[in-house]
Amino acid sequence: MTVTETDLSPDGEFSPGMSPTDSAVVQSDRAELISAVTTIVSEHLPVFTDLSDAIWDHPQLRWEEFDAVERQIAIAEQHGFRVNRKLGGIPTAFSAEFGHDGPVVAVLGEYDALAGLSQASGSTSPTPDPENTTGNGHGCAHHLLGAGSLLAAVSVAKYLQARGLQGRVRYYGCPAEEAGSGKAYLVKAGAFEDVDAAVTWHPVPNTSTRQWLSLANINPVFHFRGVAAHAGGAPHMGRSALDAVELLNVGVNFLREHMLDTSRIHYAITDAGGESPNVVQSQASVYYLVRAKTVREMRELYERVLKVARGAALMTETELTVEIQGATAELLPNEVLERAIHSITEHVGPVPFDDADEAIAKQFLSQYPESEVAAVRQRYGIPRDDYATLHGTVPALTPSVPRHQETGSTDVGDVSWVTPTVQIFSASMAMATQAHSWQWVAQGKLPAAHKGMAHAAKVMASTVVELLTDATLLSRAKEEFREVTERMPFSSPIPDGVVAPPLRGSND
Repeated sequence: MTVTETDLSPDGEFSPGMSPTDSAVVQSDRAELISAVTTIVSEHLPVFTDLSDAIWDHPQLRWEEFDAVERQIAIAEQHGFRVNRKLGGIPTAFSAEFGHDGPVVAVLGEYDALAGLSQASGSTSPTPDPENTTGNGHGCAHHLLGAGSLLAAVSVAKYLQARGLQGRVRYYGCPAEEAGSGKAYLVKAGAFEDVDAAVTWHPVPNTSTRQWLSLANINPVFHFRGVAAHAGGAPHMGRSALDAVELLNVGVNFLREHMLDTSRIHYAITDAGGESPNVVQSQASVYYLVRAKTVREMRELYERVLKVARGAALMTETELTVEIQGATAELLPNEVLERAIHSITEHVGPVPFDDADEAIAKQFLSQYPESEVAAVRQRYGIPRDDYATLHGTVPALTPSVPRHQETGSTDVGDVSWVTPTVQIFSASMAMATQAHSWQWVAQGKLPAAHKGMAHAAKVMASTVVELLTDATLLSRAKEEFREVTERMPFSSPIPDGVVAPPLRGSND
């Protein structure tokens, strides 16, 4: 089977340059492939639905996803995958590979949760999960992301094995996507050097095959150290580290007027220096997240934030140390792969939601103002007369329309700069649901979420099989990647000498 970019229109239909007979053959071959892959995914879905739910039940934060890792490794080994633990030296990173010859196509998975988002499954009001003792929650649905990606990889392995085909599918268990840059550290360690292409997905409210642009970011922690003193008896002897944190925050607030509209700066005070107001705080720390459209813009903005931090230390006569937690690059799309995955998605069809899914989604959608729901529909090109609460269509692929610029970040961006990368966004919760919210967590184990995961697995597995069996498609994707990266060489956003947080101070 050979499908090329020039053979297909942006929507995967017949276009000038190939005969109607050829078009019919291509579509017939693809339909047969997708049918076979869909059957395999469906056969194995119950195990991976249970896996997803188990990871939701045990939400662990970045770099600490030991439960999810062990669960995923056990299943991968059961299906004949060769597992490489502690990938890049990171305890909660691993890869699992099936096959021995031919090209390598990666499937990317995640499994980290977020702090403070414990929520009872299915509850349509803010209700912490009574069985959750951590306070964490899967507010970005990485429990679905990892389980769905591993399901896709296993399904590819079953397809190749049944037909005696060559090719290697490699699943990457990637930690710490949430402000941790797990994949960025793996890229810097060379973990993707022999990968020919990568495929992944993300659960979202709206299905899309057009990749959204993301922001590059860097995550510094500013530690200030001052001098403790009796705040009432000898305040002149003290040098307040908390004052330095507050001055940094005030300075950055003034900086916000003088940065690009697409840039973002966020912070969280992680150490306020103690609970006694009559003691001058001798230490305090604040965790920053600096985002911009490109690595270059991010570095420029970060340098300005760093100057403000140094100024805060100078004003308070405190000492400043900076600890970089991680950094990620912006996403580099691949048009050839997007067209291929879109055509496959059209064959698979939309996520098959039913009336019961719609009914509960309507309850979650009622949590949001009408204006916000309307804005989301407009952003994703959903017709005004489409009042469905779940996104049950496959939007057309329109390369002529500028890509949507998201103001969030993903470490998939770093992978996309070292190998051709594509992802499918599969609807898995009510429209307008905001990520990193209790509503997102609450919907993570519902049937609609499981259907979104199954949908993504079918699309990803079919795409991987096509890449492994169609040398022309893979070659065109790599050629596009080469042309772009020759003009814009990749530079890791992680400064040299910075290692992943769990490796700091380690002798491993």
